[in-house]
Amino acid sequence: MQLHCLGTSGYHPNEQRHTTCYAVPAAGLVLDAGTGMFRLAPLLQTDRLDILLSHAHLDHVVGLTFLLSVLHQRPVETVRVWGQRSKLQAIREHLFHESLFPVQLDVEWIALEDRVPELLGNGRVRWFPLQHPGGSVGYRIDWPDHSLAYVSDTTGDPIADYVSVIRGVDLLLHECNFRDKQVAWAEKTGHSWTNRVASVAQVAAVGQLALVHLNPLETGEDPVGLDSARAVFPNTVVAADKLVLDF
Repeated sequence: MQLHCLGTSGYHPNEQRHTTCYAVPAAGLVLDAGTGMFRLAPLLQTDRLDILLSHAHLDHVVGLTFLLSVLHQRPVETVRVWGQRSKLQAIREHLFHESLFPVQLDVEWIALEDRVPELLGNGRVRWFPLQHPGGSVGYRIDWPDHSLAYVSDTTGDPIADYVSVIRGVDLLLHECNFRDKQVAWAEKTGHSWTNRVASVAQVAAVGQLALVHLNPLETGEDPVGLDSARAVFPNTVVAADKLVLDF
């Protein structure tokens, strides 16, 4: 299976990265809906699209308004947007208020509390709460021969409850908004830092770690201090827009 990185920045885009959005085309799956959503149309392979939202902060959901363009280019039969009930309500009442975006989308809004997502290819989904201002959730997705976990946004902690849930996945996407020297900022804003994320991957014994939700102010080739992560968990990569990861 392949995961396409459509947007790998947090907070706001920069010249290299759009905000958080990832796609598994073979399963009709999108993880979060940041500004990277505009890249989705050419990748669509299925007639159903499932969008799993971590939370409702704008860098994760503003791309839902881009669906009008995406679906014009590549129509699908069904679009389902999954998230916590309170987050979906906020999105529908505010982001899709007629003063901000007057066109209502033909999508199903499904609360995670009401129903467990089922994905194409016999994908099984588990969701779990994360520590982040306003609340967030992560996901573990298991197909018969592949597994993936998505953890964003959160401070990250190798002894947190979610680590046991993601144990042994083939690919872990984990937010890494800050470098090790910026721990104070990470804790203040509810985000993770490099060494901490690598420790999560090590304890969880995952196959590969991809660092995502990167600080948009870091515009160099190494926005996180990759050596620090690889010293703890060698099979680590920094995600980049348009990167394709096999898992």
